[in-house]
Amino acid sequence: MKVKAEVPTVQKKKKYQLEFEVKASPRILYPYISSANGLEGWFAEKCNSHENIFTFEWEGTTEKAKLVSKKENQSARFKWLDDAGAAVKDDSYFEMEIMQDEITSDVALIVTDFTTDEEKEEDVMIWESQVHELMHIVGS
Repeated sequence: MKVKAEVPTVQKKKKYQLEFEVKASPRILYPYISSANGLEGWFAEKCNSHENIFTFEWEGTTEKAKLVSKKENQSARFKWLDDAGAAVKDDSYFEMEIMQDEITSDVALIVTDFTTDEEKEEDVMIWESQVHELMHIVGS
């Protein structure tokens, strides 16, 4: 009799976006999404950066991400790194993009992230909590 070993399946992460209305100008908001000083306090408890590698700390856990692109007063995109410092081998990233309506001048923060179906609800709640903290900091 052959025993078939179970092969663990890795669930593919799916892209999702969240939109938050923020009552702050893109110029004021941008440093909060693109710099270590800005990200510390709302996105992570502690944040440091060196040569586009950001180290985030939450409750004793440390994660690293590379800032792969940024556009002044518009967006910042990060790619998570594995323990060896290499980019995680999938298409995922997380991005924070500032959009301003040309007619109303309303500002929105668009968060793009990737997650599995099982983790999506928790991940969305974490982003909502973090962005709520950001809004408090910028007076929104």
